[in-house]
Amino acid sequence: MAETWQFQVRITAVPELADALRAGSPYEGRDLLEAVLCEYDASLKCQFDAFAGYVEEAEREGRERYPLYQWTKDTIGNPEKKAKSLKSFTVYVRDEEVYDSETADSLYARFSALADRVGIESVSRFDTNPANNPQPPAHK
Repeated sequence: MAETWQFQVRITAVPELADALRAGSPYEGRDLLEAVLCEYDASLKCQFDAFAGYVEEAEREGRERYPLYQWTKDTIGNPEKKAKSLKSFTVYVRDEEVYDSETADSLYARFSALADRVGIESVSRFDTNPANNPQPPAHK
């Protein structure tokens, strides 16, 4: 039986759009981006905010239960990696971070078509196949 993978779409935004998305403030062309999100019952989550939330939760709940705590904390503490993660957004569909191939393909095409008009630097599509994704760092 063949395995069925799920998929995820991420966008990298220009700094001005990224700031507007994180702050919930206006930005030229943002209405086009929001229309696509609404059509798919989707939302964006900033990678930096997700990482910071993970670190905060680990510190509150006990770091030993969070195997990626130190790696994540180091990542958001590194100025270059922080700058990169502040511009990176994961597309959640119906509050899920992974979804079917058809949805991912459609979102990828729609965001790619909007890229130059709304401040999207790049659009990426990922799958859940471990062979195609980096694995977590080894525990120290």
